[in-house]
Amino acid sequence: MAENEVPPKAGDPTPPQGVSQVSATPAQGAPPSSAPMAVTNVPGKVAAAGAGYDEFGTAKRNLPPAMPVAIAIVLVAVVVGILAYVNRAKPAAQGTIDGAWFSMPSNMSSPMILVEVTLHNVSEKTLYIKDIKADVMTDQGDLSDEAASAVDYDRYLSAYPALAGHSAPLRVEMKIPPGGVLKGSVMISPSVSQQQFDARKDLTVTIQPYDQNPIVLHEKAAAPK
Repeated sequence: MAENEVPPKAGDPTPPQGVSQVSATPAQGAPPSSAPMAVTNVPGKVAAAGAGYDEFGTAKRNLPPAMPVAIAIVLVAVVVGILAYVNRAKPAAQGTIDGAWFSMPSNMSSPMILVEVTLHNVSEKTLYIKDIKADVMTDQGDLSDEAASAVDYDRYLSAYPALAGHSAPLRVEMKIPPGGVLKGSVMISPSVSQQQFDARKDLTVTIQPYDQNPIVLHEKAAAPK
């Protein structure tokens, strides 16, 4: 047995012949092991390493910058406003109130008002009149009435002769071709006195065509106050 050889203990497996057992103790004079040593966590260094990075999942990393978003919202609002203005509902016709006359003979219990109007069809479709009414705005409120039927005009003009000599009545179902002009009269009988009529704030005639927005005509001259 060699001088440094450790005798085997009882029960230890016998090494194969020719193979010497080497002591686990490092030989004298052997240099220290160069294996890397485990590095413990150093809080200061970890914090310094992470200072240059943003954590994903935070608002700073997930949300877009505020200024481009605000500019985009303003641009979208402008585009929507332009489209709404271009595609807005346009009147099918334009017109004027050319005159208004009041009559109440002493033998009649209610007044009659005749309003003369002119309509211009500015659309590309033929307009068909569905309904006609008129309103007198007074200090006591608005007084409205449906237009008298054209078939009753002769009877009304006989009872109110001061209203004769004006345009023929506008009739329901009358048509106005594209670019056409129609002149006619509207007769109403609201509960208004001569004084209220003379001091009216406004006078309107509303003509409702089929499948179109109503055409509202205001008195062309300001009513006396």
